[in-house]
Amino acid sequence: MLHFRAALCAALLFLSTGFGAIAQDVTLSSRDGSIEITGTLLGFDGEFYRVDTQFGELTVDGSGVQCEGPGCPSLSGFVAEVVFSGSSSMAEVLVPALIEGFALRNGYQTQRRDFDGNSFEYGLLDGADRLVARFVFLVNNTDEGFADLLADEADIVMALREIRAAERTRAAEAGMGDLTAANRGRVLALDAMVPIVSPQNPVTRISVPELARVLSGDITNWQQLGGPDAPITVDMLSPGSGLAQAAEDKLLRPLGQGVTQGARRHSRGSNLVRTVATDPFAIGLASFSETGTARVLTLTGPCGFSLSANRRSIKTEDYPLTAPMFLYLPARRLPKVAREFLTYARGPAAQIVIRRAGFVDQSPEHVPVALQGERLANALMAAGKETSLAELQRLIKVMDGKKRMTTSFRFEVGSSRLDAQSRGNVELLARDLEAGIYDARRLVFAGFSDGDGPAGPNREIALKRAQAVRDAVAQAAETANLERVRLDVEAFGEALPMACDDSAWGRQVNRRVEVWLE
Repeated sequence: MLHFRAALCAALLFLSTGFGAIAQDVTLSSRDGSIEITGTLLGFDGEFYRVDTQFGELTVDGSGVQCEGPGCPSLSGFVAEVVFSGSSSMAEVLVPALIEGFALRNGYQTQRRDFDGNSFEYGLLDGADRLVARFVFLVNNTDEGFADLLADEADIVMALREIRAAERTRAAEAGMGDLTAANRGRVLALDAMVPIVSPQNPVTRISVPELARVLSGDITNWQQLGGPDAPITVDMLSPGSGLAQAAEDKLLRPLGQGVTQGARRHSRGSNLVRTVATDPFAIGLASFSETGTARVLTLTGPCGFSLSANRRSIKTEDYPLTAPMFLYLPARRLPKVAREFLTYARGPAAQIVIRRAGFVDQSPEHVPVALQGERLANALMAAGKETSLAELQRLIKVMDGKKRMTTSFRFEVGSSRLDAQSRGNVELLARDLEAGIYDARRLVFAGFSDGDGPAGPNREIALKRAQAVRDAVAQAAETANLERVRLDVEAFGEALPMACDDSAWGRQVNRRVEVWLE
């Protein structure tokens, strides 16, 4: 068993399956008695024991040993238990919706029990009304989720941001493995940060640099944004929230600033949205999945490009303030039912549940050329001496007859490493190749760059990125027969910008690899 919070511990262990205390001494002996392991039982998943011994933490197959001691679990009445901790928006809506979908698909009944305002559980019952699994939720924020994992009080972290370097180091030192590895940190669904105002506020647009200056307190009056002469009130989620931290990382840290001291902080996104919606002089940064009656501002730039948050622009990361929703798992076995749930959560049935729950799923969508007129018009407007008419004609000729997939790839700032959402897209596209979905089809990995620098070198950089992504997908598709599908590369450099190049965020959006399907 894990070391649960004291308030939750007594109730859970009393209802559990033979654990008389949080962690007790056990002796595991081989059937012939030749091997014996003594230590403190940390967990049992129905198949394997996890024991803290003088040799360190060991995982032992239960079928080959006998357990003796006060900590030994009841093998006949075992109830699998998994503890989730972290983001309140994931805990309150997204993950429970997926548990309900998983239960329905596998013939389980669900039973919810609330312990207090910050914890609850979902029980899974089989056809005989026997409790077979318990999913416990500790509802707090991303910071607390990682703290609970490191304290061995949780199995899975729900996070609205990537794990930070210090957390990653502490997890590795605690024997939890590299939480940034593909099987340890995974994107469950997609979301985005959107600036919101009251419907009574006349301002409809804001640039990303302006938004950063508002959040930092550098812009303090709506008149500076083309609105009324009135002070701006900033609303943000609490400092421990993953969404707030992601905003600071993406918007404010590049400027060397933080959120203004005068910001109103909220522990729940729903509270933030309600407050902003009723205050005509407030602005907040909210989740795309939770905007309520507030109005979302369109992001714009001085060159005339505008970007709105929608399902498609979030999937492709064309909208610059995307916020993937993560699950982080330590390098240890989970009970079989938990492993089955995590497999389900990555499958096509779960993507439908995610979408119905109001979040952005990861199912690839295909966008025909006919629906990309705005992108092509922007390309024509932005064309200059560096982008010739011949290059634009080549672009359109290559695109003709193909559909753009929403599975796109972008890179971390100042790095050739794919960002978190794109690393997940590598795995998703690789699984589809293994399943034969694109057999007899042609996939073109098209590289693009920003407009900073000469066009020729930019095109070469874009080509190298396209090749690197193509190779990463091919390598990840270990069981795919790649002779049945064509994986080609093209590069167009700065010929198809998505945003203005006069800001860091605009250049970041423009540096990408798209996938076109023929």
